[in-house]
Order: sequence, then structure tokens, then C-alpha cells
Amino acid sequence: MTDNTKELETKNQSPSQPQVKVKKHLKLTEINYRRNTESDYTEKITELDKNFNYSSNRDCYWSEPEFSLLYGTPLYEAASLSQKIALNHLFWVGGYNLTAASETNTVLYNQVTGSVFYSMSDYGTLCHELDVETSQERHHIHAFRTIGNMTEMSLLGQVIIGNLLTGNESQVIQKGLIGRLSPGPLRHLFSLNWGGTPFLASQYYALRFIANMILKLTEHPRSQYFKNLEKKGEFIPAPAAVSHYHFLDESFHTTTSQLIAQDLYKDFPKPTAYEKFMANLSIYMMQLTVLNGLSAGAVASFSPDKLFIIPLVYKILQTPLFDMSALEALYWIEKCFCHEHEGLHLNLKYHQRLLSDLCKFFDKLNYTWPINREMRVMASGGSINKAIQGNTKFLKQFSRFIGSPIKFS
Repeated sequence: MTDNTKELETKNQSPSQPQVKVKKHLKLTEINYRRNTESDYTEKITELDKNFNYSSNRDCYWSEPEFSLLYGTPLYEAASLSQKIALNHLFWVGGYNLTAASETNTVLYNQVTGSVFYSMSDYGTLCHELDVETSQERHHIHAFRTIGNMTEMSLLGQVIIGNLLTGNESQVIQKGLIGRLSPGPLRHLFSLNWGGTPFLASQYYALRFIANMILKLTEHPRSQYFKNLEKKGEFIPAPAAVSHYHFLDESFHTTTSQLIAQDLYKDFPKPTAYEKFMANLSIYMMQLTVLNGLSAGAVASFSPDKLFIIPLVYKILQTPLFDMSALEALYWIEKCFCHEHEGLHLNLKYHQRLLSDLCKFFDKLNYTWPINREMRVMASGGSINKAIQGNTKFLKQFSRFIGSPIKFS
């Protein structure tokens, strides 16, 4: 052990925390910060954003075909090759518009929680890392929206997905994963708590870790897709490159989330009953609002389709890409969302993978309720039958609302 290491360990020692534990997570934070600041992935994303032209990227898949809107449904099977490629591109657009909304949350809550850590000694490097991440997120958001809007205009003749997820900042915050936690007053209470005490500021990163892991479900395979194209010397579409470099950038952010959520909170006094309650309530609400279902139209999506996917598909099917009437669109939505198909079974596999990873993560937090430690709400939502029943009920209401009631087979 060097003198510098001894000095760092002694400086960061907490009376209630073993020396080795404190040294480990603070040292890992330093390494993560150094590697993040030395990387150039954000710069590469910015360059791809600046030079993006849809016509140069329109004729090839941007990821493996399973990452396509409506993959595995009867409509996908009936679609032409050009329509399948378009659905692949629109899945990218939809996923990264949601990511942009979630990263808008991150920009806000990095500042909210960082203000708590700034007021304490020993966490300067951590605060610098949060500042770097905030800057990176702004570049990510711009790239996702630029590429997404240009793609929609080219494919659909209008911006549908982007308009559903953009607006003023407060609206965008509500669309992100953290923003969807709860109704406005309770969401504001969570925000006040995350900026109020060191324990709750740390606990926010357990929720951010969930968002990191949801994104990883699609981005890790996309990164592998990029590497395979690169290895073969084949053309790499710009959005595939953006996914790859974003995955590398986000690896640093995921490490930050994990270190704070699993280790940093132990540096502080044991949480009060109120702090434990609010921490567990936020995790429970995350399960209830973000992880409580199984999409029939988009893999790695675990919210009910009525919230986003079905209304989106209804609009897309009536654009020049498919040129359907309202009744035709409803007919195909019923076939795709109200019956068992390959896409649902594929999404169930992604659901089970994420459930396993999150159970392992939350099992290491010593303040969680059993319903959160075992992710019971999320587990109960991993049902193909429940997804079909929920979609059928919603579609009956939806078809009556738009004045085109349909018969169900």
C-alpha cells in the first residue's frame, strides 16, 4: 500500500464504516471519473448527430431485426422488407425518445442530489463525475431528438413519436422513467426528499440504476451489432454507431448509479423510519408505473401498451408508410395486441432477464421491503395472458372513443 493510498483511506474513513469498504467505493469512483473524462464517446456522438442524413442510412437495419416495432406480430410477418426496416428504425426512434426524456430527468436529479453531496467532505470527485454526466446527457438528448425527428419526417411525413414525448421541460420530465413514478404532488415530494438528506440523495440512484438496466437490455445487443459490422468491414449506419458509443458512455453512468446506491448510502447515519418509507415507496412506485406489464408491440418494454404503444401504432398505420384507414388500423392492432404471438414470448424473456438482475441488485440493499427486494409487482406483471386481457379491454374502449367500434375475434 502506497503512502498516497494510506492518506486517501485515512482521509475518507467514517467512524461507522470499515476502512477497506470506504476506500473501495471512493477509489472506484475516482477510477470511473478518470476513465469517463478521458473517453471521447460523447464527442463521437456529437459528430454523428451533426452529420446525420437519413437518406444515407435508410436502406439497412440499425440493429438486429428483433429490435423493431411490432416484431413477431402478424402485421410484422405480413410487412414488406422496406416496411420491416422502417419498423426497425421507428423502434430506435421510440426507444431513444424515451431515453431522451429519462436523461432530462437525470440532468435535473444529478443537480438535486449533487447539491447534497457537495455540502459534505470527501465526495468532491463524485460531484465532478455527476457534472460530467450532466454535460454528456445534454449532448445525448440533442442527438436522439435530431436523428429521431429527421427519421420520422422521412418515413411518416410528420413527427409523431417526438411530439408525444417533447414539449416544455416540465412535460418532458413527466415522460421520463423517473417522471412517471407518480402523480405530480407525490413526484414533487420525492424530488424534495432526494435533495434533502444524504441517504435519500443516495437512494435516488437505485431508481436510476433501474433505468440504466432497462436501457442496457437493448443497447448491449446494439453495441454487439455495431462490432459485428465493424469486424466484417460492412457499412455501419450512423444510428447504430450512436447506440454503440452511448452504450459505452452509459457504462460509466451505470457504475455511478451502482456505487452510490449499493455502497455510498452506508457511509451515512442509518435511515430514519421516514427515510426508509420514502425510499421503499419510490421503488414500489417504479415497479407499479414502469415495470408492471408486458408489451405486445415492443421488446424490452414493460409498461401497458395502452400508455404509449397502441396509440402510437394507430397513428403510424395511417401514415403513408402503411396507408391504412382507421378501421384497417384497428383491425391489425387487434390482431397484434390481443392475441398470443412470438413477440410477446420474446419480450417475456427480456422481462425475466431484467427481473433476475434487479432482484440481485435490490437484495444487497439492507433497507428494502420484501415486495421491493423480490420485485414482486414486476414479477406479477410478467404475464402474457394479463397483457392480452389488458390490451383487449383497452382496445374496446379506444375503438368506441374514436367512433369505430370493432368486433373481436
